Amino acid sequence: MEFTLNQIAVVLEGAVEGDGNRVIKTIGKIEDAGEDAISFLSNLKYENHLYTTKAAGVIVDEDFQPKQEVATTLIRVKNAYSAFTALLEEYDKYTRFAKEGVEEPSFIGAGSTTGTEVYRAAFSYIGKNVTIGNNVKIYPHAAIGDNVTIGDNTVIDSGAKVYSNCIIGNNCYIHANAVIGSDGFGFAPQEDGSYKRIPQLGNVILEDDVNVGANTVVDCATMGSTLIKQGVKLDNLIQVGHNVVIGKNTVIAAQAGVSGSSKIGENVTIAGQVGIAGHLQVADKVVLGAQAGILKSVKQEGAIYMGSPAYNLRDYFRAYSVFKKLPQMEADLKELKENA
Repeated sequence: MEFTLNQIAVVLEGAVEGDGNRVIKTIGKIEDAGEDAISFLSNLKYENHLYTTKAAGVIVDEDFQPKQEVATTLIRVKNAYSAFTALLEEYDKYTRFAKEGVEEPSFIGAGSTTGTEVYRAAFSYIGKNVTIGNNVKIYPHAAIGDNVTIGDNTVIDSGAKVYSNCIIGNNCYIHANAVIGSDGFGFAPQEDGSYKRIPQLGNVILEDDVNVGANTVVDCATMGSTLIKQGVKLDNLIQVGHNVVIGKNTVIAAQAGVSGSSKIGENVTIAGQVGIAGHLQVADKVVLGAQAGILKSVKQEGAIYMGSPAYNLRDYFRAYSVFKKLPQMEADLKELKENA
């Protein structure tokens, strides 16, 4: 990356205040950015760093008024946070999607096809009859099974695994060591107390713009498809069980688990370490607080649930206020008994 502040301002539709010819090579935090970096100021708690930063340029809101002299060049935009996010996206494209071609050793099976500007890293594996779109990047030690379809502009990062017959949409990102399409947890108990594996014959479908974090696992369906709909964002270390459906633009934080055949609505927010039991439904726009244990369906749209077992936020806080008083209540009850 090497652009002038004037060029960046054009992309962000901003106005330059200062030396627009300074060259930018990287992006940094305002408090420790170097002289070839650009940063931003959105939260005014960090305003003091604006007067000491070494960054060549800082993106600020168009109505921002500094309280003292500023040495760096300012780029004034309508919304500094949004503009910086857009810049990060462009920087990501410039760096992550710059790779093209085929490194050796790598393998691609019979009947597989790739689009233009594809990158296949050394030690990557692609099975038979795989269809790979344009500008797809497959990093070292990634493995793609037979009959997989991967859409345009998708990244399969190092060590990620996509099992046979899975479908990956456009603009998806599967991070390092994630697994798409492993067996669902299906075992039949036997008379002797052992368990027999039930073949898992389905697949996983990731629609467009899905992000799958590092070491996250999405199990294939027993029959049919585990479906992750458009815009879903899965953090690291998440388990998604077989035949699960996750609705559009739902976000799930790290260490959460969704058991088999549960259906999660659209625009749901699931915090870290949430556990959702199997065969349940979660309505649209629901918020599940950290470590919530969901043992029954949440059918009210927009509800907020906390606790384990989880229940409505208002009831949770009422119960918690009582819970905190239990030691004193126990002491009071003991005293009453002794004086009875």
